[in-house]
Amino acid sequence: MLVTVLGSGLVALDATVVNVALPAIGQNFGAGLTSLQWIVNAYSLTLAGLLLLGGSLGDRYGRRRLFVVGILWFAVASLMCAIAPSTASLIVARALQGIGAALLTPGSLAIIETTFHPEDRAAAIGAWSGLGGVMIAIGPVLGGYLTTAMSWRLIFFINLPFAALAAWAAMRHLPESRHETAPAQLDYVGAALAALGLGGMVFALTAGPVDGWDAPTVLVAGVGGIIALVGFVLVEGSSRHPLLPLEIFRSRQFTAANTITFLIYGALGGALFLLPIELQRVVGLSALESGSALIPMTILMLLLSPLAGRLAQRTGPRLPMTVGPFVAAVGLALLVRVGPGGGYWLTILPAVVVFGLGLSITVAPLTATVLAAAGPEHAGIASAINNDVARTAGLMAVATLPLVAGITGRTALDPQILSAGFRMAMWIAATLVAAGGMLSYLMIRDAPAAAGRSLTPALGRVGHLSCPLDAPPLRPMPRQD
Repeated sequence: MLVTVLGSGLVALDATVVNVALPAIGQNFGAGLTSLQWIVNAYSLTLAGLLLLGGSLGDRYGRRRLFVVGILWFAVASLMCAIAPSTASLIVARALQGIGAALLTPGSLAIIETTFHPEDRAAAIGAWSGLGGVMIAIGPVLGGYLTTAMSWRLIFFINLPFAALAAWAAMRHLPESRHETAPAQLDYVGAALAALGLGGMVFALTAGPVDGWDAPTVLVAGVGGIIALVGFVLVEGSSRHPLLPLEIFRSRQFTAANTITFLIYGALGGALFLLPIELQRVVGLSALESGSALIPMTILMLLLSPLAGRLAQRTGPRLPMTVGPFVAAVGLALLVRVGPGGGYWLTILPAVVVFGLGLSITVAPLTATVLAAAGPEHAGIASAINNDVARTAGLMAVATLPLVAGITGRTALDPQILSAGFRMAMWIAATLVAAGGMLSYLMIRDAPAAAGRSLTPALGRVGHLSCPLDAPPLRPMPRQD
């Protein structure tokens, strides 16, 4: 658990810790707004574009091996970021960081899926979700403190000892796992099309609000990305050794869970993008105060996510995946009250607590459902797909939610216009999350309890007995009365 949280936590931390340090980086290098945007976007582009490849490589060549390679790659790229002499070199180093993150992220969840006993997986994923959420939430706080007290370069130097610990612990304590029947030949054409397709779409969604949706580069990237993704589906459908086995989507549970992920993480990404801006520009909080506002949500996820995982293990995922999004939707609706003159304790804190409670109920069962629907043999690629869905949803929300809510143009940051648009955006986000809960009620099904599990009190841990041959797990013979 420590290894997987350290690995995925570093990826999440570097997705948020940089934002608070951007003004200091811009002042240090004399960089403009576009350069600062690409310091953030270069990381997201390579991470989103190569996640599928990372998952497939882990399934084929060993999840622990790819996890360690990704950790070491990420550490070297972090060092390059820390000593970068210019904006251009920092952008290149951030892109390299994204490659390392794409290699290690799918392995993090796949290791949990293939290492923990079935009855422990949901609780393990809950603990992983809660501890990973801590890393996400402390990013703005840590970045603000290190940048203010010392230097922005420390936000990258700090990755090195944690990466070294994770790599050592993985090699020392984790068992290796892989998809034993996976073909040795890798689908290089599919990998290239997936990277180009996702990269083009993410580039267009990122650059569109800045350069204009009719800009040649945006149009070429967006249309080219769509063509590449269509080509990817066609290639995967006809390939003998597909990077993404399309039959995985024949599972109604897997497809529904990823659709729910898209709705919930899209709303989450859009809300968490606009909330700090609202808190600073309208409410008047400092950067450090606005970054600290979500700490109660982090505490709730840390404490409650493992419990939610255990609850889902007992009741099935349908109940928490239905109730959790509706609770989170109420929290987002309460954020509508955030505005000028609103105090933290009466307006911001109640919304953050309810929102965090809803996410704590939802995230672990949702993640566990995705992995369980795919099966252990596809754990790496299933994790990569789910991560890609979540990150793409967040990027799309950041690009489109402000536009839909009316936060556009040169006056977008005017407090009155921003506040009105923020309220509209929170209503939209709440609707998306509630739609995820409704879809869970309609589409998610609880798996029947395993026969071995029901007999555990009488026969011990019978579910763990297995035949050394390639055969199903041993089951006790039924009584002949």
